[in-house]
Amino acid sequence: MKIVSIVGKKNTGKTSLTVKVIEELTKRGYNVASIKHSHHSIEMDKENTDTWKHKQAGANLVVGVGSTTFFNARQEMDLNRILFLLKHIDEFDFVIIEGYKSYNYPKIITSPNVRDEYTIKEVDSFTIDEEGIIELADLIEERGHDIVDTLFANNCEFNNGEAIAREIRQGNLTIDDLDEVHSYLSVDGHVVGLNRFVSDYLKQSVIGVINTLNLDDYDVEDIGKIELIVPNKKNPQNPIDANCTILINNKNLEINEFTAKIVSNSIKAMVNSIKTEDNVKKIDFEISNIVDGDLTKSDILLKTNDHDVEINKFTQGILKETIYAIINSLKLEDEEVHEIKINVEEG
Repeated sequence: MKIVSIVGKKNTGKTSLTVKVIEELTKRGYNVASIKHSHHSIEMDKENTDTWKHKQAGANLVVGVGSTTFFNARQEMDLNRILFLLKHIDEFDFVIIEGYKSYNYPKIITSPNVRDEYTIKEVDSFTIDEEGIIELADLIEERGHDIVDTLFANNCEFNNGEAIAREIRQGNLTIDDLDEVHSYLSVDGHVVGLNRFVSDYLKQSVIGVINTLNLDDYDVEDIGKIELIVPNKKNPQNPIDANCTILINNKNLEINEFTAKIVSNSIKAMVNSIKTEDNVKKIDFEISNIVDGDLTKSDILLKTNDHDVEINKFTQGILKETIYAIINSLKLEDEEVHEIKINVEEG
């Protein structure tokens, strides 16, 4: 998803330019979303309609569904929150924003007095012709980028979203140079950046669990886009400080400290979810007899604090799929995995 904003002073043709840009991108076959920001109150609903009455009665969010669908929220949302929610609605190629001049997205300006470091082009919206719109759309294709905190490019020696966005605006990096992000995360309404490893790790782990479910019962034929909401009303547990050892086919797999923390906390969370015993300090997982990646006939052993833990077949399936998915996210070489041993021990 590439994001660009069109900003300028009042009566400088922002809306007409926004419309022309949307038309050109749509003509190119792109799926386009738009966001309009105003310093004045925007009312989507007419007085005395049913949905207007719902809002007057106190509803904080009103959804109207007919030939179209609209959401009317009482509160003003942060731009990044809106951009994240758009990812749930559809797979948009571009988001064209009119306004929001204080945000850190590539900007096309319609008046010189709003120029800042995020400006990629100044346009006279009243005189721009068709060729100018085509060139502007070309620039948007080249310089637009996703939510800033989701940008990673370690292969280019960048791992800071702001720095990466700057390089894209200046034409020094392209979207193709960035790491592929496999999943997106928001915590309490705040977008959290995930690099390639973490995003793939979450994706593989969640798919591992989903693979154990009877999706046919819910009319799900293929696993495409997954949306997961976790209401966490309890205070979150503090991350554990643990040593983590992984053996693949009885050979030690070297992992860095960052990866060890992720695996350790994930393993501890899985064990906590099956309510084994209080104050677990040591966890041992073993999955053996894996043939051609098929886990159905494999064996699993779980110990906590050196005690064997009995787990039913359904839970065994979830643990096998999830742990195998975790191992896949570590990007092993072509070696076939027959046996996995993981030890997590709090330091």
